[in-house]
Amino acid sequence: MQVTVSILAEIPEELHESLKQYLDTHPAWDQDRVFSAALSLFLLQNGESDRRASRIYLDTLFNYAA
Repeated sequence: MQVTVSILAEIPEELHESLKQYLDTHPAWDQDRVFSAALSLFLLQNGESDRRASRIYLDTLFNYAA
């Protein structure tokens, strides 16, 4: 069973507008999926070698159901 945790984050308005535009033109994506992909990629690129982050990134990127 996959457990999820809610995160409240403040982002610049310009970034939020860009995100809304992206989501409007890519209906397969939602805000949660974008944030999961972005956060897991950040961890992978910055030295987090945990296979769980890799799995979450790939699952999120390719929309695999957990």
